[in-house]
Amino acid sequence: MQVPAAFAAVVLIWSTTPLAIQWSSEGQGFLFSVFSRMVLGMVLCLLIVKVMNIALPWHKKACEAYLSAAVSIYASMLCVYWGAQFIPSGVISVLFGLTPIVTGILAVIWLGESKFTTTRIIGLLLAVAGLVVVFGADFSLGEKAMQGTSAVLLSIALAAVSTVWLKRTNTGFSPIAITAGALIISTPLYALTWLLFDGQLPTEIPARALSATVYLGTIGSVAGFILFFYLLKNMEASRATLLTLITPVLALLLGHALNNERVGIEVWLGAGMILVGLMSHEWGNILLKKTAQRS
Repeated sequence: MQVPAAFAAVVLIWSTTPLAIQWSSEGQGFLFSVFSRMVLGMVLCLLIVKVMNIALPWHKKACEAYLSAAVSIYASMLCVYWGAQFIPSGVISVLFGLTPIVTGILAVIWLGESKFTTTRIIGLLLAVAGLVVVFGADFSLGEKAMQGTSAVLLSIALAAVSTVWLKRTNTGFSPIAITAGALIISTPLYALTWLLFDGQLPTEIPARALSATVYLGTIGSVAGFILFFYLLKNMEASRATLLTLITPVLALLLGHALNNERVGIEVWLGAGMILVGLMSHEWGNILLKKTAQRS
């Protein structure tokens, strides 16, 4: 698959994921929902490994790659599922628009990628200001919106750590093998978490929740992670997460159209500030150079 096609596919998957997460938890606890998703994803991924005869090594370097990916699949995603109980799916995606900046900071420190320039610092400050505006909308989103927002921000930090750590391992393994290994590690952790903090089997699962769980287990967990790890293998860590530049607006529109989510002007304004900040962070320096050359 070509990188642009993979990029577009991940944008579509990540735009629909926050809404699917909320739907999948209807009529059942969020822990059972995410656990079911991971079981389905792991079984499907192992079947792909078997059918395609893909090597799944377990030496030290491979285990480090699986563990780094599992930080995102288990720890980061668990925070998102918990936070999704309190804030709209579109807001979750808006907050995840900060991921490239957090990842970029860690990539500078950990990988020695491109240093921060004036335009990148301006972009960072503008994105943080946009986040403050989104925080200001918490009161209209509900009394527990601050808890949900904090959980998603923690998820972003964990996802950034996972991305940069995986990039740092530079294993060259198949993205399918990395996804399978990470799911093998993550699924038992989800099972243990569910047993400790819930342990209740749902008496009935609504059709929409079941469909969302199947979608997340197949498209979200397997296709989404494989394609993202493929992008990470072929792009800089900070640029691989640029897909969050596009997903917030799509997710806001989907949440409004399909889930009747009322998104206030503060969230749209904050989302715009975050997106402009990201554009300045990634392309501001290039734009300045082109402007200087023309003059």
